[in-house]
Amino acid sequence: MPTVKFHQDLKVFQKSFEMAMQIYELTKTFPKEEQYSLTDQIRRSSRSVSANISEAWGKRKYENLLLPN
Repeated sequence: MPTVKFHQDLKVFQKSFEMAMQIYELTKTFPKEEQYSLTDQIRRSSRSVSANISEAWGKRKYENLLLPN
């Protein structure tokens, strides 16, 4: 199994990014009255999955400085 060096190498990140792109394309077909409320919320939530994976990857290599040893 190859070593993962970047969060972009994770399968779960790649899948979440692909899904976010599919959701973006799908929401283009939504009715105009939904364009600014429901569509925006769906797009933001789909992007947040990849963003949360990236954030977790970045935090995993740092010690928890809040807890005493």
